[in-house]
Parts: sequence; structure tokens; C-alpha cells
Amino acid sequence: MGAIIGQSTNAWFKKTKMGHWFYKKVDQCYSWAAKRYDLDVLTKEEKLIKKFPMLSAKINKLEDQVAKMKLELVNLKGRKK
Repeated sequence: MGAIIGQSTNAWFKKTKMGHWFYKKVDQCYSWAAKRYDLDVLTKEEKLIKKFPMLSAKINKLEDQVAKMKLELVNLKGRKK
């Protein structure tokens, strides 16, 4: 029960001006500590990549396909001139 109330309070506090200020300061503190002590802080994207490696591989494959298609489009535009 305490966890539910705590999470509700946290969600409400995060939306207030004081909450925005507080979370910004906490983030600055984390960033400072990471730089100062040379720590690796994982972003949400990096965490998801580690959690779902197959999804990451599919995304990389799609990005490669898009890059190839863009190159082909540039080549086609060059031929028309």
C-alpha cells in the first residue's frame, strides 16, 4: 500500500514546477558524477538495446536499407540531368 501511495505522490510531484526543478537538479548531479568518476550511464535506448538485441539488429538492417535507397535516389536524380 505504501508503494502505491509513494508512486502516486511521485507522479504528481514530477508534474509540479518544484518537481521539474528537483528532477533537473538530480539529473545534473548524476551527469556531474558520471563525468567526475568516469562512469557509464546508460540511456533508455541503450538499456532497450541490451534487453532486445534482435530488435536492435532489425532496426540496424532497416537503417542500412534506407541508406541504400537514398543513395539510389541520388544516383537516379543525377542521371536525369
